[in-house]
Amino acid sequence: MTATDAAAEALVALQCRDDILQALYWLRGEDPAGDATEKKLQLLLVVDARIVHDELATLIGDGLVERAGDRLRLTDTGVREGGRRFADEFGALTRSAHGDCPPNCPHCADLPRDACDHCLGGDPDGASWARV
Repeated sequence: MTATDAAAEALVALQCRDDILQALYWLRGEDPAGDATEKKLQLLLVVDARIVHDELATLIGDGLVERAGDRLRLTDTGVREGGRRFADEFGALTRSAHGDCPPNCPHCADLPRDACDHCLGGDPDGASWARV
C-alpha cells in the first residue's frame, strides 16, 4: 500500500465515523427508542459493511457509541459529538425560514422577507432568536 492509498483509506475511515455519528444522531431524533443496527447504518450510509463494522468498533472504543445486543446507540458524549457534526453538516438546511420565528423575534419584527438579515442568512449565530 502506498502512502497515498493509506491516506485515502484514513480519510474514508474518518468520514465514515463522522457519518455514523450523524446518522445515529438523526435516527435518535426521528425515534429516540429506535436504536440502529450495523446493517441499517450500512444501507443508510451506502458504505461497505467492513468499513462500518471497523469504524463502529473505533467509536465504541472511544466511548461515543454503545452496543446492546445487535442495537447501537449514542452515549451522552456521542450525542454531543453527533449533534455537533450534524449541525456543522446540515446547519444551513435546518435554519428557520422567515415567519418561522416566534412572534417577538427581534430580527424579523416589521421587516419584509427580502430585508430580513436573520432569515437570509446574515445572522452569524443562526439561533439568536431562540434567546428571546
